[in-house]
Amino acid sequence: MRVARLHGPGDIRIGDEAVPSAGAGESLVRVEAVGLCGSDLHWYDEGGIGDAQLSRPLVIGHEFAGVVVGGPFDGQLVAVDPAVPCGSCPSCRRGYYNLCPAVDFAGHGTSDGGLREFLAWPNAHLHPLPAGMSAADGAMLEPLGVALHAVDLGHVHLGSTVAVVGCGPIGLLLVQLARRAGATRVYAVDPLPHRQAAAEAFGAHPLPPDGVLGPIGLADVVFEVGGTDEALHTSLLAARPGARVVLVGIPSTDRTSFTAALARRKGLSLIMARRMNEVYSRAIALVAAGDVDVRSVVTDRFPLSRADEALATAARRGGLKVIVEP
Repeated sequence: MRVARLHGPGDIRIGDEAVPSAGAGESLVRVEAVGLCGSDLHWYDEGGIGDAQLSRPLVIGHEFAGVVVGGPFDGQLVAVDPAVPCGSCPSCRRGYYNLCPAVDFAGHGTSDGGLREFLAWPNAHLHPLPAGMSAADGAMLEPLGVALHAVDLGHVHLGSTVAVVGCGPIGLLLVQLARRAGATRVYAVDPLPHRQAAAEAFGAHPLPPDGVLGPIGLADVVFEVGGTDEALHTSLLAARPGARVVLVGIPSTDRTSFTAALARRKGLSLIMARRMNEVYSRAIALVAAGDVDVRSVVTDRFPLSRADEALATAARRGGLKVIVEP
């Protein structure tokens, strides 16, 4: 099979490797679509993310779907949950599977991800997709799950005002989810005009450049999805006193800073979002019912043989979601 491995920053190499064998409780999946995420770009641009650094050539990509070959899901198109928690640690026993310290996460650390033609994955983390959903739709369920988990953490209520700071794919999904959750007013801001326009096409109102919605901010919930100190500062300005600010973006360096007085005087709750918890079934239902539009977020497609071009395109942020189709 053909495999794309990251050997160092900006160094993706296509090679031939043996097709893996499915072990006990696993199935072989023929990968059909892989979405490129902001965290993949950290690996591609910087050779790591946070305190996880490249220790060997790694197959990145954790947003993917494919067709099962053999086993109980034989022939079915499935979305692949990239996170396999241990199931026995204190976090797992409390139901916080996304906080498992021993999680095996595709495309991260030493666990190979989806930029290849086949992989073996646990059956418990394969989600059959209903008729009418494509492989690209299935790949989009992972970022939708991240957005859905963030909305859960944000406690968006009926009639609330929401702000989304950063309108990449996850930010655009957050705009849609906030409206579906009952927010009567959703503001959004992004420095890239085409992403700002996409947010407004999904029903968001433009946020003033300084993030102020009023003298001291009006948003009940703010989702920071830019991963920069500037985006966080804008989020703090947009938040009303007593609001919740959910930090979804991942910074390039393993440090985030903000003006303490601004957050303290407003009495803000800053919530850290870590991937997602058990939300795949809800994400599938939202897409299948047409309540969330994931297809409009996909703007670029590349074959696996052009994975380097796909990553470079995603890094330039000239579009929205880039999909690789092995």
